[in-house]
Order: sequence, then structure tokens, then C-alpha cells
Amino acid sequence: MTETVPSPPRSADNYWLTRFVMLRMLGFVYAVAFFAAAKQILPLIGSHGLLPVNSFLEQVENSLGSPSAGFVRLPSLFWFAHSDVVLQLAAWAGFVLACVVVAGYANAIMMGVLWALYMSFVHVGQDWYGYGWEIQLLETGFLAIFLCPPLDGHPFSRRAPPVVVLWLFRWLIFRIMLGAALIKLRGDSCWRDLTALYFHFETQPIPGPLSRWFDFLPHWALKAGVLFNFLAELVAPWFAFYPRVARRIAGVVIVLFQFTRIISGNLSFLNWLTIVPALACFDDGFWSKLLPRALVNRATTATAEARPCPPMQNTALVVAVIFGMLSFLPVANVISPQQIMNTSFNPLDLVNTYGAFGTVGRERLNVVFEGTDADKPDALAVWKPILLAEL
Repeated sequence: MTETVPSPPRSADNYWLTRFVMLRMLGFVYAVAFFAAAKQILPLIGSHGLLPVNSFLEQVENSLGSPSAGFVRLPSLFWFAHSDVVLQLAAWAGFVLACVVVAGYANAIMMGVLWALYMSFVHVGQDWYGYGWEIQLLETGFLAIFLCPPLDGHPFSRRAPPVVVLWLFRWLIFRIMLGAALIKLRGDSCWRDLTALYFHFETQPIPGPLSRWFDFLPHWALKAGVLFNFLAELVAPWFAFYPRVARRIAGVVIVLFQFTRIISGNLSFLNWLTIVPALACFDDGFWSKLLPRALVNRATTATAEARPCPPMQNTALVVAVIFGMLSFLPVANVISPQQIMNTSFNPLDLVNTYGAFGTVGRERLNVVFEGTDADKPDALAVWKPILLAEL
């Protein structure tokens, strides 16, 4: 009697390449974030910075009663030490570790250290770290911890990515995109009458080299852009939970939309970061058509040699339960007519609410600074350039 040999799993049912791409891109975002911190953290929150961290921690301690209470409310390693040297070392350590992840090596410990380091900066960064992409990076980085094996940092280890964590990433991209769509529909009327892009490219925070070109597109094209915005933010997120084909199409739409945002303006690393959870919509069958054959072969080998890791899978299930419990407030916020955006509901900044551009400015106002090295400056000579600039 001939024994039947089971066929190997289809690549569309595996996520080795998905994990590989997601972690590399997240490592890139972490590297940018930590490099920016290394270059500017001292002028911002150093001992002689604009908002010194020691004064902030003292205020929190006085308000909450003790350093331990402050740590519970705003977890940060800088409660233990926050000298200028410590701030710089933490930023550069995060940058180096992020580069290791970009190079292809990541395990749960490394991703946990990156998350803890960046959370430490966010929680003491005050105004400078109060933007939505900061808590979005923390939630994304936390989930990435459980996408990796506990110890093995090789790109294609024997531990398969827990599928439940990929579903949590899909839940994240769903909340990011839907929250952004609803805040627009409930906010400025220009989104509802499709005229938002008549003004957006000029009045966005930091226009890019191509922003002027986008701004001068025909009105029909700008209205089509608003429709594409709602396709990506209002329609596509629902299909992130659908079967393979619909999920892949949703992922493509969301990623393409993020790239249009990248080339038309500058929102720091927000759009690159938003691509990371969107990649969970894709499986190895999708990536096998795009990535080099050598990577695809390594993923195939990893699938054949895979070994179960019950602690890794069980931990992922526990995280899923916790995220489910923490989702009640964000869901209530999304369905509320008084929706707020970019807000965390817990000290670890997990399962947050997101959104952007609920209001679009109609006019761009710029502050112009002028100076002179003359001993006796002529008032007319100093102010004339400003007057000309305003005209």
C-alpha cells in the first residue's frame, strides 16, 4: 500500500516573506526616528534645552506624588537617569539596533528594547513628541515584538510568524485608515464637497518638491484625488479582513495611497510607518512575485523546516485578548459624533485612536525673520524685504 506524502503548504498560506518585509521597513522607520532624536534631543529636552526633561519629570512627580506613580503613568527609562549623556546614548543605541533590524536580524528581545527606548523618549518628549505618529510607532513596535521568535534573530528562522499577530496588524491599519476618513467626514466641509485638495497641497504642514505641481492639477483631478482618499481610508480597510484576493487589493490601494502622500508632501515618517501594518494584508504568494528568487527560496526552506513554538503562539493569543479588551474605548471613540483623533487610552500607548486633516487651511501664512549685522540698522532697509515678501 502506497503511503501518501502530504504536499507542502501553499505560499499563499504562509507569511515568512511578509514578516521579513514588515520588520525591515519598521527597522527603517525606527532608524529615522532615533537618528532624529540623536541630532535634536539635547536642544529640545536636554539640560539646557527648550523644555528640559528634568523640570518636566519634577512637575510630574509633584503632581502625582512620587516618582513611582510618575513611572506608572508615563513609563520611561529616563526616570532612572536623564543626563545629556544618557539621552544621547539611548538615541544612538536605538539607531544602531534599528540598523541591525534593517540588515535582516530581529528577535523579540531586540524589538522589545527598541520599543522601550522609543517609548522612553515619547513619554518625556512633551510638545516635541506629541504627534500622532509617535504613539502609532509605539503600537506598531509593540506588535512587532510578538511577530518575531524570542531569541533567534535570523531572517528566516524555524519559528513561523503567528497569524494572530498579523490579524492585529490588520486591526491596526483598519483603525488608522477608518479613523482618518471619519474625522474628515465629520470635520471640514471641503472633504464632503470634494474640494479639500484645492487647498491641501499649499497649506499642509511641510510641502515637498512636487507639492506645487499637485496644487496646480485641474480641479477634476483634485476631486478625483479626494475620492481616491476615501477609497483608501473609508472602503479599503474593511477588506483587510477579507479572504486573500480582496485583502491583497485592499493592501495595494492603501500602500499606493501612502506613496501619493509621500511624494506630495512631508509628514515626517508617518506615511512610511502606516505602510507597515498595511503589509499584513499580503502573504508569501504575493511577495514571491515581487522579491528576488533567493529570498523566496529561503522562505520556502524555512516553511519546510518550521518547528512549532507553543510559548510564542500562546503569548500571541494573550496579546490578542489584551488588545481586544483595550479596543472598547477606541471603537466607542470612532463611532462617536465627538470623535477625537491621535489619542491614547492607556500608559503604554496601545490600541490608540488615529486621524488626520479633519480641518484643511484655506490660506498659508508664513512667519518671516529678518536680521542685520549693521551697528545702526536702518528701519526701512530692515523692513522693506518683509513688506516685499508679504506683497
